[in-house]
Amino acid sequence: MKDWNPELYLQFEAERTRPARELLSRIVHQQANYISDLGCGPGNSTELLHNAYPEARVTGVDSSQAMLEQAKQRLPACQFQQADIGHWRPENPQDIIYANASLQWVPNHNQLMLHLLRQLVPGGVLAFQVPDNLDQPSHALMRKVASEGTWSAKYSQQRYHDKVLLTTEGYYDLLAEAGCQVDIWRTTFYHVMPSVAAIVEWVKSTGLRPFLAPLDETEQQAFLQHYLAELEKVYLLRSDGQVLLAFPRLFVVATKP
Repeated sequence: MKDWNPELYLQFEAERTRPARELLSRIVHQQANYISDLGCGPGNSTELLHNAYPEARVTGVDSSQAMLEQAKQRLPACQFQQADIGHWRPENPQDIIYANASLQWVPNHNQLMLHLLRQLVPGGVLAFQVPDNLDQPSHALMRKVASEGTWSAKYSQQRYHDKVLLTTEGYYDLLAEAGCQVDIWRTTFYHVMPSVAAIVEWVKSTGLRPFLAPLDETEQQAFLQHYLAELEKVYLLRSDGQVLLAFPRLFVVATKP
């Protein structure tokens, strides 16, 4: 799969940063010395952490070199590391491990949660939010188009339909059993989009990537046209001519004993 596109991702920076702010607002930790932002992307979430904890050593972690380069330009005072979240181990135990819309790309969450808790100091905080929208039309229609087109055979080995997230109860039980104090909630954001085509632009930089990766350029264009036509049946224009994109997200803040 090609590297992430920071410019495409940042087309909707305000919308993508909004849940990051909500997650940060629920973290209670007065004196954090070491903070890691897992899946930091172009640095928009890292910037929030740096501003909230200016005395802390904030490190952004991402697997994408393109994203890291953008983040370094944005935040020269922060540290950045290229690493796979599933195998990441910091040099020092962390006070806060924060992940804004990144852990959904990492498999085996039962093992991942315990792995991340082991990287925290006693009393440290694991805070993450993940899109919980695989059943929303924006994502269900990706799978529909993938299965109906002439390209369907190219997805035979793809894991585009897998759901890596645990249930809300699953996260709570796992973290509570590990002794954590758990704050968990689910919020549905309604993003006001200028058109249905804007929804396509939004997901091209995230959820559509595994669907487009196996296709050649001609097939990609055909896929996107088919996908847009399907979206237009569901996402209707509102009274002001704009479109509402419902986007559920699951939030978890777990404090290690």
